[in-house]
Amino acid sequence: MSAVEIREELREYIEKGDRNFLNALYKTAKAYMEQKRMDTMIAEGEEDIKTGRLHSQNDVQKMIENWTKE
Repeated sequence: MSAVEIREELREYIEKGDRNFLNALYKTAKAYMEQKRMDTMIAEGEEDIKTGRLHSQNDVQKMIENWTKE
């Protein structure tokens, strides 16, 4: 089944679904999208570690101090 076909079938389910169905679908979709966002952030962090884009605790404390002075 293509993505277009899946979208169309989901639209039909949404139109026919009751409140409980809509709430369940919404929660599932929202959780999936949030997990996808977090997975992307983790992958970016792992790439930062591999390439050495890191800050020491002292560097971070100095950055914070500079932010609070501004």
